[in-house]
Amino acid sequence: MSSPTSSSSSSSWPISIRSLFISVLIPVILGTLLYQLDSFDPASYPTHVLSTDPPIVVPKRNNHMLHGSEKIGVDQLLSPEDVAYDPNSGVIYTGCVDGWVKKVTVNISAADSRVEDWVFTGGRPLGLALGRHGEVIVADADKGLLLNVTSEGEVKVLTEEAEGLKFKLADAVDVAKDGMIYFSDASYKYKFEEFMYDFLEGRPYGRLLSYDPSTKQTKTLLGDLYFANGVAVSPDQNSVIFCETPLSKCKKYYVKGERKGSVDIFIENLPGFPDNIRYDGEGHYWIALASEKTYTWNLALRYPFIRKIMAIIVKYVGQPRAEKNGGVLSVDLQGKPVEHYYDGDVTMMSSATKIGDHLYCGSIKSPYMLRLNLKQNPAVQTS
Repeated sequence: MSSPTSSSSSSSWPISIRSLFISVLIPVILGTLLYQLDSFDPASYPTHVLSTDPPIVVPKRNNHMLHGSEKIGVDQLLSPEDVAYDPNSGVIYTGCVDGWVKKVTVNISAADSRVEDWVFTGGRPLGLALGRHGEVIVADADKGLLLNVTSEGEVKVLTEEAEGLKFKLADAVDVAKDGMIYFSDASYKYKFEEFMYDFLEGRPYGRLLSYDPSTKQTKTLLGDLYFANGVAVSPDQNSVIFCETPLSKCKKYYVKGERKGSVDIFIENLPGFPDNIRYDGEGHYWIALASEKTYTWNLALRYPFIRKIMAIIVKYVGQPRAEKNGGVLSVDLQGKPVEHYYDGDVTMMSSATKIGDHLYCGSIKSPYMLRLNLKQNPAVQTS
C-alpha cells in the first residue's frame, strides 16, 4: 500500500512535466519553426567594415545633458528630425512626422518660442539645408524626393532617382558654396519606418549622391553604403563627411582636388549610432548619436542568426525599447573627438546644430526640440 507522501509525489510529476512543456518546450518549438519559416535573410557584415576596438575616448563629457536643457515647441514639434538655421532671419527650420516643415522663432525663454506650420510636403521631411538664395532643400523620406522650397513656400521637386534607381529613404542633405547639393539615400530597399530591418539585414543599400542645380543632373558618388546618413560639406569645400549608422563610423569623400573620388575614414568606433552631422562654422562638427552602441549589437553585427532573431521579434512582437545614452559628439576638422554630451534618458537624438552658445537638438521620437546652453552646462575634462 502506497504512503500518502509517495502517492502525492508520483501524482505531481505529470503536472511538472506538463508545466515544463507549456512554458518552455512549446515556445522553443514554435520559435524554431518561426525562425525556419521566416523569409528574412540577414547577411554577414564583411570583416573589413567591422571594428573590434572599444569606443573612442572623449576628453570632455557631460553625461547629464538633460539637466539644464530646455524643451522648445512641446507638442507642436512632433519628432523634429533635423534642424537647419537661417542666420539672416534668425529662423530655425525643422521637419516633423506630421509632414510639415516648421518655422521656429526662438526667444530667450523657450516657452515663448513661436512655432509656425510653413510647408506641408505630404511625406516625412528629414534632412534640411539652407540654399544660397534663401531656399530650403528638403529630403523627404516617404516621398523619396529631394525638394526645393522657396522663401515664399513654393515646393519644387528637384530629383527622385539616380541612374534609374529611385530613392526609398532620402535622408540627409547639405549645400556647398557653389550650389552643389550633396545628400544621402539611406536605403533604396527599406522605407523610413522599416529602417531597423536595413540594420538587421546587413546589406549595403545606401548611397551618397549629388544634385547639380545648373545641369539638373543627379549622380551616385558612392554606393554600397550601410545606411548612409548625415551629410556635411567641409569648410574648405573639398570633401563631404557622411555617416554609416549601423557601423558607428563616419567617412570623408573627396569631391575636389587631387584626391577627388577617394574615401577616408573620418572617425570610427563612435560611442553610439550616428545620425546627422553638422559643421558649426567654428572648427567643429556635431554628430548626433541616437543611442549608445551596446554589447548586444556588437554581437549581432558578427552573427547573422542573432539579427534574424531580432528581426523576428521586431516583426511579431515589436521593437524592444533598448535605446539609452543618446546625445551629441563634437569632433574637430581631423575627426578627433572633443566633447560628448549625453544622458541615460536621451533616445533617438537625430541632429544637433550649434547656434551661438546653444545646441539645438532634433529627435525622431520626442515631441519637442531640445536646447542646451553649452556655457552654462559645459562638458568637463574626464579623468
